[in-house]
Amino acid sequence: MPRILPGIASLKQHLEHLDLDPEAYRPDCCPHCGKAGVWFHGQYRRKADWVGTDGGYQDPVPIPRFYCPHCRRTCSRLPACIAPRRWYPWVLQQVVFVLLLAGHSIREVSRQQRASRHTVSRWWRFLKARHMEYAFHLCSRFSRLGCHSSPESFWLTCFGQMTLAEAMGWLDQDDVVIP
Repeated sequence: MPRILPGIASLKQHLEHLDLDPEAYRPDCCPHCGKAGVWFHGQYRRKADWVGTDGGYQDPVPIPRFYCPHCRRTCSRLPACIAPRRWYPWVLQQVVFVLLLAGHSIREVSRQQRASRHTVSRWWRFLKARHMEYAFHLCSRFSRLGCHSSPESFWLTCFGQMTLAEAMGWLDQDDVVIP
């Protein structure tokens, strides 16, 4: 089961979608045991570091949670605009990667984007370590990404054709571990 609900590109869209169609978040089956019939089980609030249109932070963000009566475990689905296991939005992570791919130093990118050097470095190491797997799955789905001689040229081409959020959403659908 994908953890990311595609097509929700902003926090505002997520909040509207929760009000209008909360059932869209319900998974077809439990990701743990694979049986159908998960129940709505409230919500939890998650920090997402989103800045609203008025300039103020809109944290924490409500995330619907579901309960499986068969295996007694819970699960949840995130909107595409929120990265799993990370506070920073996909948009900021993509800016960081593009700057690093362009040859800027981790220290320079860290100062410019106001994320710690440790965080930027960790993101960069993770992307480089998973490059072959990510490139394989993305190229399998999108032949227009083509062949590249280096990870840098692949990711610059990828970001020219889709956002990081979209790329990670596709990888999540293929059950690839994403950040």
